[in-house]
Amino acid sequence: MGERLCTLLWTSVWSTMTPVTAEPGQTSPVPSARTPRADLIVPVLAFCGVVVAVMQTLVVPLLPHVPALTGSSPGAAGWLVTVTLLTGAVFTPVLGRVGDMYGKRRVLLASLGVLTAGSVLCAVSSQIGVLIAGRALQGAALAVIPLGISIIRDELPPERVLPSIALMSSTLGIGAAIGLPVAALVVENFDWHTMFWASAALGVLDIALVLRTVPESPLRSRGRFDLPGTLGLGAVLVGLLLAITQGAGWGWTSPRTLGLLGGSLLLGLLWGRYELRTASPMVDLRVSARPAVLLTNLAAMLIGFAFYANSLVTAQMVQEPKETGYGLGASIVVGGLCLLPGGLAMVALSPLSARISAKYGPRTTLAVAASVMVVGYLVRFFTSHSLWLIVAGATVVASGTALAYSALPALVMRAVPVSETGAANGLNTLMRSVGQACCSAVVTAVLAHVTFTVAGRTAPTLHAYLLIFLIAAGMAAAALVATLFLPAGRTARPGPAAAGTVGVTTPAAPAQESA
Repeated sequence: MGERLCTLLWTSVWSTMTPVTAEPGQTSPVPSARTPRADLIVPVLAFCGVVVAVMQTLVVPLLPHVPALTGSSPGAAGWLVTVTLLTGAVFTPVLGRVGDMYGKRRVLLASLGVLTAGSVLCAVSSQIGVLIAGRALQGAALAVIPLGISIIRDELPPERVLPSIALMSSTLGIGAAIGLPVAALVVENFDWHTMFWASAALGVLDIALVLRTVPESPLRSRGRFDLPGTLGLGAVLVGLLLAITQGAGWGWTSPRTLGLLGGSLLLGLLWGRYELRTASPMVDLRVSARPAVLLTNLAAMLIGFAFYANSLVTAQMVQEPKETGYGLGASIVVGGLCLLPGGLAMVALSPLSARISAKYGPRTTLAVAASVMVVGYLVRFFTSHSLWLIVAGATVVASGTALAYSALPALVMRAVPVSETGAANGLNTLMRSVGQACCSAVVTAVLAHVTFTVAGRTAPTLHAYLLIFLIAAGMAAAALVATLFLPAGRTARPGPAAAGTVGVTTPAAPAQESA
């Protein structure tokens, strides 16, 4: 599977090497001459992104068996997913900022090292506490994807940036689609620790490849690291995401849920006030408030919601027993394989996304992507009784996701200085994670409350799944509306670099968009 994945990624990457015409006057922080090592940067970073994305869904097929395997409660088992989401959300923007200041390659290697350490922890233990700690470390490595995008911007000539970031950004969906069936195969046929040993080996391979092929970027943001801002952001995100992910179990009106939401809101206001006053903020809120950045991040959150619904319900729906009247009684492996065509479509469509962005601009690409996702969910709404039609609908949604995930970083990078690329892409990835957390909470609530009893067990009704499809389609439609309000063409005012910024160059921009 690893060999085939690398071959497929390399084929897609090679197709991105066809130059995309840049506009006159654009500059690059590096020479445009191609070297053998430069040709390997994109496939290596893309492989790293896929491995990290696989880690996010690795335990999903294992979750029903975790209580029996570890002697824990179902609630404790659920933390194997929740803690990954929390640490990924907190560390992604933080490590993006650290990469901008101290070196993106250095932070990328540290993130891969943390992923490997977390994998080893999970591989050597069956204690739920150790497993949760290992999964927390794996989640922190989600920063690899925005860091990889930032390295691509720094190291490649302008004509290769768009197709390369299209592939790199899509690895989040590709890895999720591949991870589920592979993990299901391992759970059904091998000791469950095997998948963590395999992920540790892949982490070591990633580190070796990065050391061999990826150079350190010379671009830096000067200034002092904003430790209070980092701690404040982490506290806000942990409180908010805990309330979202655990609210269904605790009760949405319980004192604990409301306290976390209220506390996060209050702390967020204080944090924002502090960030506006500090000279070297963790998040530059003035840049983030620009319509080009703000609306892109809003669209990222909505797209993240719409994408995650497809991943969450597809496998579960086909595994529902036939007695429900709509379930197909499929195995865990078959359920996971339903998402694999979508992952392959994401690889195939990343070069197309880059060409659309180069010709018409990433705003147009994102609008097309959101429209495709809406169509995909409408297909799913009307075709929920046939396996191949379910797979077809899921693949259409994944295709829209591929276009969206390729366009989002392009929109971010044309709106911020080069020296802030890591932090800005980290924040955009964070917004996708927030969207996914909200989606998980909504899906859990709908499937838990819209139920009926069949064959002696409680199961979600077909209407529960159809309601989820409609909600996801609505989120994709909302992303389309946000996209239409994005400023057309180039960013109106890229603005001067922040005080102390070094190595700032004009970012490569796509072709002028029509209004």
